[in-house]
Amino acid sequence: MTEKYDIHIKGGTVVDGTRAPRQVADVWVKDGKIARIGEDAEGTATQVIEAEGLVVCPGFVDLHTHYDAQIRWDPYCTISGWHGVTSVVLGNCGFGFAPVKPEYQERSVLTMVRTEAIPYDCIKEGMKWDWETIPEYLDSLARAPLGVNCIQYMPTASLMTYVMGLEAAKTRVATKEEQKEMQRLLNEGMDAGLCGFSIQRLGENSTQADYDGTPMVTDTMCDEDIFCLAEVLRERNEGFIQVTQSTGNMRSDLNFLEKLADVARRPILHNAIVPTRNNPQPHQRSMAWLDRVREKGLPIYGQCGTGRTGFAFTLEHWNLYDASPAWRNLTTGTKEEKMVKMKDTTLRANVIAETEEADKRLQVIQAGVGGAIPKLVVTGVNKQPELEHYQGKSLGQIAQEENKHPIEVMLDLSAQADLNAEFTGPDRGSNADFMAEMMNDSDYTIPGISDGGAHTKFFTGGAYTTDFLRWLVRDEAKVTLEEAHFRLSALPAKAAGFKDRGTLKQGAWADIVVYDLDKLDSSGGWVGDIAYDLPGGEWRRIQKAIGYRAIMVNGVVTFENGECTGAVPGKLLRKGSAEKAAEKAA
Repeated sequence: MTEKYDIHIKGGTVVDGTRAPRQVADVWVKDGKIARIGEDAEGTATQVIEAEGLVVCPGFVDLHTHYDAQIRWDPYCTISGWHGVTSVVLGNCGFGFAPVKPEYQERSVLTMVRTEAIPYDCIKEGMKWDWETIPEYLDSLARAPLGVNCIQYMPTASLMTYVMGLEAAKTRVATKEEQKEMQRLLNEGMDAGLCGFSIQRLGENSTQADYDGTPMVTDTMCDEDIFCLAEVLRERNEGFIQVTQSTGNMRSDLNFLEKLADVARRPILHNAIVPTRNNPQPHQRSMAWLDRVREKGLPIYGQCGTGRTGFAFTLEHWNLYDASPAWRNLTTGTKEEKMVKMKDTTLRANVIAETEEADKRLQVIQAGVGGAIPKLVVTGVNKQPELEHYQGKSLGQIAQEENKHPIEVMLDLSAQADLNAEFTGPDRGSNADFMAEMMNDSDYTIPGISDGGAHTKFFTGGAYTTDFLRWLVRDEAKVTLEEAHFRLSALPAKAAGFKDRGTLKQGAWADIVVYDLDKLDSSGGWVGDIAYDLPGGEWRRIQKAIGYRAIMVNGVVTFENGECTGAVPGKLLRKGSAEKAAEKAA
């Protein structure tokens, strides 16, 4: 009897994600899974994808996203979904929308508006609350139309607030009774399908502060409260932990991670290892530490910042100078309050003084998220003719011309342009050798940290997969195609507990990407294009993907030649498994 398949991917170069050598082979898909690879199949397929000269690979796994709100109105989690991502992890950094008591709903929205810069109107219009507890939240997510697969952390900030109340969670350690309740709720959430928990620990002067300028709940969370949650994962022998952590006191911070890994005995995703342009010591030091802890048997993975996207921002929305108390004070509040603060001579003097005190932490943050202030270029003046002569000039250049401090120039222009003067960090280049070293010299480093769904008016990190392939594989030839697809799919899937995903093998779920390496690119240049495609008429920065022939999720094509098919075959993967999701639904 002639076999009937759903899809036949014909004549492509198969890179299966295992590091095995590429091979020209056919791939047949049936009932959402890979039925055959590289064998003659006596049968026909409903759809044939001609893939000669194209790469056929496993769908990419994006471990660090903040699509918690956006997935409710955008099933494909774009930008990531455009760029070959077929599975995402939600609830990173301890932030999310569950569990949440009804009286805290508005406050949780405001938190995400500030700390992850997700527009308020988008969340209010695009996300409809029909949950309080984690099990209710997961059931709601499972009912939603999904164009990608997703798994969900317990957002620890939400958990602590739910149990302790916001003020208590920010000002004291949990009592023994509260710790037990948090353990109970984490167990309840894990039973319902959570993949673990996440935290952000950036200290009192957090780079990503809360709506009122105070640290996020987990930023000052004590070790014991974290360890009590880790004990749950150890006892269950399942789940993993994502940690965004300052390394201001590197030895102390890394010691904490080692102890956490020892308590949990479960995988930990450490954010982040980021190379500089000229000095190899920072990333080499981090990688040497990672090798040492692995030799001790501690299951820690390093998530690496590999994207090269630029930052373009206005002070109406910017929040990534929050590590500076003076900047945080100046940029917290309503737009009207910010406008008043911009003109306050004392507040302006505080910002300048704090910057000139050579606070190395602040200087590193400013350089890393947008560029050093004097080098920022004015790229928009709110369409005000009287300010157009500033466009194209750096703040340092204007400061020299007008005998001002660069920060004065920045604040003056912002105030004159209704907070909509736009500043863009110049493309200073990236070090391909350093980036490739992070990928080639350790078995435990994962590219990405897209922050997809967050900071949508600033940058386009969701395009990191395309950039990685075109830059490090095609243009620089410093990472092999086989290594790249191991890093983009198989390794993150393993680290995060995705079952039967991340590699192309018979019987695995058919999350598959077909692309033309020679044509691979992103639209929008260094900082992306502007698109008014969010709920409430809000805009964001985007980079569309170029060169993708087909993107397939669970055996169904979601994008063909860059166009969305409208199919929504994605699944909430409870405990990383579609089978677990099916059991829950039954």
